[in-house]
Amino acid sequence: MSEDKFRAALSRLTAGVVLVTAHDPEDGEDVGMTATSLLSVSLDPPLVLVSVRNGSRMDDLLERQPLWAVSILSGAQRQAAGWFAMKGRISDRLLFADLAHTRGEVAGAPLVDGALALLECRTEQRVTAGDHTLVVGRVLTTSTPPVDSGPLAYFRGRYRGLD
Repeated sequence: MSEDKFRAALSRLTAGVVLVTAHDPEDGEDVGMTATSLLSVSLDPPLVLVSVRNGSRMDDLLERQPLWAVSILSGAQRQAAGWFAMKGRISDRLLFADLAHTRGEVAGAPLVDGALALLECRTEQRVTAGDHTLVVGRVLTTSTPPVDSGPLAYFRGRYRGLD
């Protein structure tokens, strides 16, 4: 199986888009990544799972500290999804400076203003799976702000707002 064929086949699966964020208490920096891999694992206890690329800044940070957040992006947040999906960026500081957000009370991580839903989580388990780590998090708090937009989806290599 070639990587290109595998990628082409899975690009036809429509996925919701989220921004996963965490705050590094050691240097005070915030880290963010765009993901299409968030899924609900359990209601009791409330668990979600996100897939994080091995060796990424997010992977390194979540290995050291367990608190993180998820902002489920709306169709109006396509630009933010693209910013945090860029590979090779030097720092997330400028991206967060241009992104309207508040700081979560539990995880201390940025939560995106205008997102469809917000979750603050604590890592329960990490499982290496190929070139990614599956991070299972216990949801500590949620909010669903009033938003007039539908979800942001990823399909065939493009972000699409769904209304």
